[in-house]
Amino acid sequence: MTAYTNKPEQITALYARLSQEDALDGDSNSIVNQKAVLSKYAADNGFTNPVFFIDDGVSGVTFDRPNFNRMIAEIEAGNVAIVIVKDMSRLGRDYLKVGYYTEIFFVERDVRYIAINDGVDSAKGDNDFTPFRNLFNDFYAKDTSKKVRAIKKAQGMAGEHLTKPPYGYKVDPADKKKWIVDEEAAAVVKRIFDLCIAGKGPMQIAKILKLDKVLTTKAYYAKQKGKLLPDNPYNWNENSIVGILERMDYCGHTVNFKSYSKSHKLKKRIPTTKEQQAIFRNTHEAIVEEAVFERVQELRANKRRPTKAERQGLFSGLVYCADCGSKLHFATCKSFNGSQDHYRCAKYKSNTGSCTAHFIREETLKAIVRQRIFDVTARFIENIMDFREMVYQQQFVKAEKDMKRKRREVEQAKKRITELDRIFKRIYEDDINGIISHERFLKLSAEYEVEQKELTEKVKTEQQEVATYEQNKMDFDSFAAIIRKYVGITELTPTIVNEFVKKIVVHAPEKINGKRFQKVDIVFNFVGEIHLPAEPQTEQKEANKQEKTA
Repeated sequence: MTAYTNKPEQITALYARLSQEDALDGDSNSIVNQKAVLSKYAADNGFTNPVFFIDDGVSGVTFDRPNFNRMIAEIEAGNVAIVIVKDMSRLGRDYLKVGYYTEIFFVERDVRYIAINDGVDSAKGDNDFTPFRNLFNDFYAKDTSKKVRAIKKAQGMAGEHLTKPPYGYKVDPADKKKWIVDEEAAAVVKRIFDLCIAGKGPMQIAKILKLDKVLTTKAYYAKQKGKLLPDNPYNWNENSIVGILERMDYCGHTVNFKSYSKSHKLKKRIPTTKEQQAIFRNTHEAIVEEAVFERVQELRANKRRPTKAERQGLFSGLVYCADCGSKLHFATCKSFNGSQDHYRCAKYKSNTGSCTAHFIREETLKAIVRQRIFDVTARFIENIMDFREMVYQQQFVKAEKDMKRKRREVEQAKKRITELDRIFKRIYEDDINGIISHERFLKLSAEYEVEQKELTEKVKTEQQEVATYEQNKMDFDSFAAIIRKYVGITELTPTIVNEFVKKIVVHAPEKINGKRFQKVDIVFNFVGEIHLPAEPQTEQKEANKQEKTA
């Protein structure tokens, strides 16, 4: 038995804890009840200098609790003589860690430990049942975690929000399950997406917000609650910007099960794959148009390579080589005014690489893209119905025949899958009744199973292709909205380029009758390439100018 001495200056630590799950048990486990029990016990037994350490709303599985940590620090400083809890589960619900504190940590530091309702008092010797109580408490935590996960799973699959609203939204006062737009924060979210469309990266966006003295999310919430602002309230960081740019909730959709933990004892969350997530569309008001969100994801996937010079290529990240498929890198020089800025294939290295340069000047590419956008816009304004028909003929007539064939194949495959289910049932009954041998049954069932699996995969793939095709047909209206937005443009900006252009493909130059020609394909967002009726080819004329000045 350990001898415990209570020095006059030492305190009696009265520890109380309540988790959100414990609160469901009613008043018996409430903080008020625990404080009353602990105070009475300390007074009745003459324990002096009582000090409360309280963690309210904190799980017993984790031991990273603010006031528990404060109590441990006091123990390590030699300021605590006794620790008293209402029962063992208040100290924690992880039997290994509770065992460490009660059997090693407290003993090594001559701290007396008392769990009132469980009859545990280290001054009276070991209680053989104590380890079992800790184990039962651990089982309880695991069982509770299982039940909570099941509830969350059901709520998540029903399309309910499983998290607090992200920056830009707030809880609807009339319905706690709904999100509504927080106009002030939503304006910042929109600006972040607009800056990305304008060609700014997360770090650049963070710097812009900081210079403009826009409150960070943490500072904004502090202001909303009337609390003191944190230090550096405008110091946005790159990760915060990325988190906003990648969050699909801003399109008005609920995305559940984005992460999971391996165990109820681990706080670390692991991201899930898109296949593991559940997406419920149009559950709340959108802050960002889905077309804008998708464009931002494409731009983020094709991050721009930084240059040593101050200038950034207007088309960086969008230009590709027609022959090898690599990106064309932007090259510039501080000593020039921009007239020498150009793009060249990433796989070209002074004729030692695996591809040719596909050299094209930035000014030439600007003229080509500007003219192509102008021509497409003019054709659209001249006769929108003719323009729609032209795009439809170019993009969808051939594809429509393929889609009709795929739709027929999907229906046939579905019928065959249903028929195979009937065949399975019939040969199983024949096997049971002895009409066919068991070996014959196994052979047939294996063959039918392989066929059914192949058909199921085919249906899944072709249904996805048909769905994508139907979505592409609907995207014409999105492209029309962009055209209307920029009617009459005279100069290109990063925003205009990123909204109009999905990809630019540059072919190798060729000599025809002693003149230099270079083909440039422009793939527009939503509608792909658009081939206008034969007109003077701007890119060829510009290429000739380029050849003369090279």
